[in-house]
Amino acid sequence: MVDTAGMKKRGKIFENIEKYSIIRAMSAIEKSDIVLLVIDASQGIREQDKHVAGYAYEQHKPIILVVNKWDLVDKETNTMQKFTEEIKEEFKFLAYANICFVSALEKKRVQTIFEAIEQTFESMNKRVSTSVLNEVLSDAQAMNQPPNFNQGRVRVYYASQVSVAPPTFVLFVNNTKHMHFSYERYLENQLRNAFGFEGTPIRIILRNRV
Repeated sequence: MVDTAGMKKRGKIFENIEKYSIIRAMSAIEKSDIVLLVIDASQGIREQDKHVAGYAYEQHKPIILVVNKWDLVDKETNTMQKFTEEIKEEFKFLAYANICFVSALEKKRVQTIFEAIEQTFESMNKRVSTSVLNEVLSDAQAMNQPPNFNQGRVRVYYASQVSVAPPTFVLFVNNTKHMHFSYERYLENQLRNAFGFEGTPIRIILRNRV
């Protein structure tokens, strides 16, 4: 486990020490298997949090959002649920990520981090059979026809999982230019519904069938 230095508020970000901490954090993300982004519950979600999360997303890294200092938050009915909804709104691109609420100071709920790590590790290394994969994608296309995009409709003929960490799928189609991003997201969601993949990103690579 690699612990990086915390990042200060915007405005101080250009100080030399702060620059170094950001560079070190980015380097740690690139070398990591799973990224744990620690959010200070007493300060809420900051721009730096979203910046780091965005970089981890671009690197196709599984990420767990750890909300620390939960002991400092005034609790009301559904406080955790409301904070979770705020996180999902701010990190829409990380809808698959696990969220843990902990208090490192009081050593409360810390075990949930390791449970999330185990689940994420299992998901990121999961393989699915080619036959079942193609059955799911065939059913997905039958249930929801792709939109007309760039003067045509995409058709997925065949798919195969080519790697893990993260799970990566190659889809052979009639024309990659006809794949609308919303339909690709729909297919990703169908894969998640069918196979789980909690906590991990999924990569979809499109190729024209020869």
